Amino acid sequence: MGRKLLLDKAHIPGIRYYDTYKGNGGYAAAEKALKGMTPDQVLDEVKKSGLRGRGGAGFPTGMKWSFIAKPEGVPRYLVCNADESEPGTFKDRYLMEFIPHALIEGLIISSYTLGANTCYIYIRGEYAWIPEILEEAIADAKKNGWLGKNILGSGFDLEIYVQRGAGAYICGEETALIESLEGKRGNPRIKPPFPAVKGLWQSPTVVNNVETLAAVVPILNIGGEEYAKIGIGKSTGTKLISACGNINKPGVYEIEMNISVEEFIYSEEYCGGIPNGKRLKACIPGGSSVPILPANLLFKTAKGETRMMTYESLADGGFLTGTAMGSGGFIVLDEDQCIVKNTLTFARFYRHESCGQCSPCREGTGWMEKLLKNIDSGRGKMSDIDLLWDIQRKIEGNTICPLGDAAAWPVAAAIRHFRDEFEWHITHPEEAQARNYGLAHYADPREIAVPA
Repeated sequence: MGRKLLLDKAHIPGIRYYDTYKGNGGYAAAEKALKGMTPDQVLDEVKKSGLRGRGGAGFPTGMKWSFIAKPEGVPRYLVCNADESEPGTFKDRYLMEFIPHALIEGLIISSYTLGANTCYIYIRGEYAWIPEILEEAIADAKKNGWLGKNILGSGFDLEIYVQRGAGAYICGEETALIESLEGKRGNPRIKPPFPAVKGLWQSPTVVNNVETLAAVVPILNIGGEEYAKIGIGKSTGTKLISACGNINKPGVYEIEMNISVEEFIYSEEYCGGIPNGKRLKACIPGGSSVPILPANLLFKTAKGETRMMTYESLADGGFLTGTAMGSGGFIVLDEDQCIVKNTLTFARFYRHESCGQCSPCREGTGWMEKLLKNIDSGRGKMSDIDLLWDIQRKIEGNTICPLGDAAAWPVAAAIRHFRDEFEWHITHPEEAQARNYGLAHYADPREIAVPA
């Protein structure tokens, strides 16, 4: 049984509420920080922990915090990115719905460290029922002295506000999120300047996602050095994974980053294998924007080593840039899944969610969707495959924000690893349509079991 740091108390009845959370050790880390540590000491613990951003990029959190500018007389802001919109990802929703005070406590510690007296939780519009849970938790925290003026006599003031988004995936990008918070259209900004220098209302701002900020609590509870001992190498601590697709046990799992991909898929502790004895065909290990890995590359790296559930190991596919851990959305596809249809589903999503600011993304995503639709419906041509490859290549790296890359990578990986399936659709259009191809089941967050 792997160690649990974020979900260790998820099974406790009533853990969503302040009294239960506080009675089970809650807010001890915040008290430790505010009463006995300086902001620099807290920052040092976060750096020692090796905590990396859990929203997709995997950038070291302590280093990101150290970049924040500190001009005299200018306010600083902390923004919690709760705009969890990546298809296949629902881990942050789990934390906010069932253990909201863990996030509130993380926000208090993080704001104290950054010298931010105002914090915003920007939440995805589709999570319509969660803002009320967060606002109740914030009110209870304030009533019990954890928010407001001079918290615990420390001289530190903090207010937390919940801001609902309108359901735009693009607002998961930090500068688009900031634009939306300011009441503007959610278009990404050109960087530099980076938010740490000029962010919300042109003031120094740090944007971190829900899981990252909640992870600060166990780091202070056990110490940064102890946290760093969990996991492997630069993939320290535990990680929340949203598992769905063709598996027996979809849900949110907290893993130590020292287990293999094979163990995660097939062990009873986690996904429980693939239903009905079907064979594994492929996996999308970090949400829809991450390149697909075929079964033959899923358990071994390019160097022949066991592929682990770590930032480094999942990035080793011979073609991946950055990290394939992504947002932690782990989508498994069995032998009956149609790669063309799944790729079309993702392409349609990115075409719909493009803000339209950059022409490669605005025009290219629609073009890719059209070509994939033709291939899937039996109206494709062989030249369409090469055209798709050329379009995605011209989108990648040529947009202001990473949405262009997110749209291009799934198409590139699908063609790279499953070109024969694209060709078969074109040469056997009637058979392709007659086959009972389906889509992997991307778990609706409401279907995930509530902790007992």
